[in-house]
Parts: sequence; structure tokens; C-alpha cells
Amino acid sequence: MTRRVRRSELATPASNDRMFAKAAGSGADLVFLDLEDACAPAEREAARGKAARALRDLDWGRTTRAIRMNGVDTRWAHGDVIEVVTGAREALDVIIVPKVRTARDVWWVDVLLTQLEETLNLRKRIALEVLIEETEGLQNVAEIARSSDRLEAIIFGAGDFSAAQGAQVDTNFDPIVDYPGDIWHYARSRIVVAARAAGIDAIDAPFPNYRDPAAYRAAARQAAAMGYAGKWAIHPGQVGVANEVFAPTPEEIAHARRLVATYREAEAGGLGATGLDGMLVDAAHLRLAENVTSRAELLGL
Repeated sequence: MTRRVRRSELATPASNDRMFAKAAGSGADLVFLDLEDACAPAEREAARGKAARALRDLDWGRTTRAIRMNGVDTRWAHGDVIEVVTGAREALDVIIVPKVRTARDVWWVDVLLTQLEETLNLRKRIALEVLIEETEGLQNVAEIARSSDRLEAIIFGAGDFSAAQGAQVDTNFDPIVDYPGDIWHYARSRIVVAARAAGIDAIDAPFPNYRDPAAYRAAARQAAAMGYAGKWAIHPGQVGVANEVFAPTPEEIAHARRLVATYREAEAGGLGATGLDGMLVDAAHLRLAENVTSRAELLGL
């Protein structure tokens, strides 16, 4: 599996080609051209060609290039995959599969991609990310997380999940009454545990209120604290916040490296635990520190 940076995943309507260049230059770690909810049904088939040309012709720099296809239970799914992959070829890195309910949904896309890659003689494999936005999908998330070796990330889709659960929320997917804590904590916890157990990333939900960067930052920090690797952005203005929140700070990196060095020195002396700055340091702390240093290396920090 390719290790990718996913601090920010920016949504861009595949039908609106005027937004493509701005998305490509947004600094997002991943941009997906959306053939699903961001496209009116009458525009979805025409949007495939626009997406393929943008993926192929624009300068995306280090940004991972993706599409969100339509769900496997819709009439657009088959054509989305075939037309965009055929048109974009190696310029497409990832396909996001929405409304995944079972492992079989992922298997369907995986098999179709395998046939296309062989037919087109593509030099690289296209990766997958999946959206958990149905209650059935959350029930099956552990099996979904291990359903394909193409799968690199699981995304929490709070919007459709709200509808699937019958929740009473506002347009930012927040509860309309005072609610103790995070109404989506259970769903977020199950998703991040399933993802980490399978060795893949978990990505947090979109935040529709793009005019409130402070609230977006707070939501991103909570997700990062839980172990999420990144968060969706529905506006370019959210990208910089996500990129900052989901990257370790210089102080965190320095402390983690110092902790690793201290532990290794103690280990070489036959000790299983030691102290640093008045705090116990043992093997559990080493794993936490190595999470930080590994992420810093991935980000080139």
C-alpha cells in the first residue's frame, strides 16, 4: 500500500470545471472531483470527461488526484469508473467509493478496476477510499476495512449518516438540542479503530460551515486527538487549517525524538522503563512517540 499524506481532502464538483485550477493549487493533500452529490443527476455523465481531462492536463504538484464515484447501487457507478479511468489513466490515483454498506461493495469496484488496469496496461494500481455514511456500513466497518488491498482510508460521512440514523441535526450535522459531548463519538470511534486495526487511515467528516474556521479547527483537533489522519474540506479556505492541525508541531517532533533516544539508551542498559522530564517513559510511550516521528517523516518535517 502506498503511504500518502491525507491531512486535507478537498471536495470539488466534477461538473464545475471553473473550479479545477483553484483546487489543483489549493495546497490540499488530496483533491477529489466529485461525480456524486456535488453534481446534479443530469450533469453526472458529462462530468466524467471534465474530470478525466482535469486530472490528466492540470499541474497537480504533490496533490493526490481522486474522484468520488457514484454508489455501486446506482446506474452511474459502472460508467464512472470505466470512463474516468480510461480517460485519465495514470493521472488518477484514488477512487472514493460512497455509501459503502458491505465488503462486497468494495470488492465490486476492486474487480472492475483490476479488469480495466489489465485491459489498459496501466503501470500503477489505483487505490480506494471508502465512505461510511450508512448505519449498515458502520455495523460492517471492520470487514469493510479489510475488504481490499487497494483500500487506503475510511472516511466518516456525517451528513448521510445523520439521515441513515434518523438523527435530529442542523445543516452542520450538529444536534439541534443540547447534547453532552460529541453526538458522533461512537461512529468516529468505531471507524478509527477499524481503520487502525487494518493498517489504513481514518479521515474525519466534512464541515459545511466554511465561514467559521475556528469551529472547523476545533473539530479537526478533536478528530486528530482520536487518531484521525485528516479531515475533509469543502472549501479551499479549510485546507490550511487541516494541514496545520494534522501535522505534528516542531516541539512535538523534538520531544518525540528525545523520548525515543532516552528510551533506547535505557533499553541498551537493560532497563524497560526510564524517566524524562519527571515522567515515566516505557514501551507504550515509545509507540506514541514513534507515531509522531513516523508522521513527521511522511510529511518531510
